[in-house]
Amino acid sequence: MLYLTIFKQVLIWSMTIGQKIRQLREESGMKQRELAAKLEIGEGFLSKVENAQKLLKREDLKKLSEIFKVSHSELETLWLANKVYDLIKDEDQGLRALKVAEEQAKYSRGK
Repeated sequence: MLYLTIFKQVLIWSMTIGQKIRQLREESGMKQRELAAKLEIGEGFLSKVENAQKLLKREDLKKLSEIFKVSHSELETLWLANKVYDLIKDEDQGLRALKVAEEQAKYSRGK
């Protein structure tokens, strides 16, 4: 049972926000046009979000968490991860910079 829990956590955090949105939408039986209307965005834009070509506004995460009855925190974490990834994906020192930033964040929280 512990392995299954760990496996689920790895799957959640290896997923993009777009993949998570698609998963939630499909699990609920909702069509793209329905979700796009609820979020007040275009269906084409939602398609690009689900395919990791565009990023929703942060405010849309609250709407998503209410629509699908999921944790706002989980959605926000995936959203932030996408933003960070977009910053470092083409950088040679991207992973090293990410590790330094993590240490800086730990240090500043410890104060």
